[in-house]
Amino acid sequence: MIACSRYSTDNRIRREAETLASLDEFDVSILVTKEGELPKKYLLDGVNVAELNMRRFSSKSKTYNILKYIAFLMKSFVACNKLLVNRKIDVIHVHNMPNFLVFAAIIPRLIGKKLMLDIHDTFPETYAAKFADGSNIVFKLLCWEERIACYIANKVICVNHPQKDALINRGIPPNKISVSMNVPDHRVFNLHLDNKNAAEANNKFRLVYHGTLAKRLGVDLALQAVSELAKKIPGLEFQIYGGGEDFEELIQLSKILGVEETVVFHKPVQIKALPPILREMHLGVIANKKSIATELMLPVKMLEYIALGIPVVAPRLKTIQYYFEEDMVSYFEPEDVDSLINTILELYQDGAKRRAQAERAMEFLNKYGWEKQQMDFINLYKS
Repeated sequence: MIACSRYSTDNRIRREAETLASLDEFDVSILVTKEGELPKKYLLDGVNVAELNMRRFSSKSKTYNILKYIAFLMKSFVACNKLLVNRKIDVIHVHNMPNFLVFAAIIPRLIGKKLMLDIHDTFPETYAAKFADGSNIVFKLLCWEERIACYIANKVICVNHPQKDALINRGIPPNKISVSMNVPDHRVFNLHLDNKNAAEANNKFRLVYHGTLAKRLGVDLALQAVSELAKKIPGLEFQIYGGGEDFEELIQLSKILGVEETVVFHKPVQIKALPPILREMHLGVIANKKSIATELMLPVKMLEYIALGIPVVAPRLKTIQYYFEEDMVSYFEPEDVDSLINTILELYQDGAKRRAQAERAMEFLNKYGWEKQQMDFINLYKS
């Protein structure tokens, strides 16, 4: 596997790698960006992790991002071909972004090794949303990059059905695409591992958000809502775990809004440390702004809350509504702070509704949970 990502905190990559590594017929290695001070190799839950000598990056500069992606491509190209020479490759599984990381595996592909492209997020939509770039020319170029990468790959994996439809509409053959949803690892995020609802035992009302800290994901809107809710909800806390391109700006915003005592920012934590933290929370907040990128997203953090029995507030966006009915999550209008405030306040005042919603939302995981999907994923590899 090849991924321009921090392996220890990337739920999807770890889940897929560990699923294969748990089977005798697969020996799994992954090339990733580094987390420590020096390049290193280590074994984590059966997966051989090789950190390349380059840190994960997050920048608002288009040029900087492109150059860093190219640098990672070059490093992974060298490392991938060393594995090929040592006869340690049968299948190469490239995780986007970007899609052109498939060229790290071009030599193995040309000599008959199999190549998968795992599309976590569609690159054209994500680029347009992140850089507020509505240029039709750039969007078409990125669609062209996507089509070339999908053409080179033997198989393409995507994360949900609306995303698959978008790829098909851009000319990717349907029979080449498999859906492997970005759902929580049931071995880690499992309500039944601890039936105690820690949140109900305290006098606080705790909201939570974890993951990438970016205004395009609506974290600033959530802070604005909390500044008003703090006046109406005694003991309100908003716990935020993560890092990202707008981390410092969001901390400053919390101070400007006067909620620095209500909002607590924490550094990212490893996946297996999250469930005990999240069980202390009453309500998960998803506040994504409306864009062509977020319309195709089904946030995994939302599904992790649901897996632990935590009710969720979420914006009315295409893919979320595709999977979740009105009584499974509490919807608010995207980018409408008043709507978000009213939705949270209603759930605060109605504990029975919170419990019923959390129970109903579990039906999604009963249908699409990883324990159901993993055999399809394994069989895709065996094929």
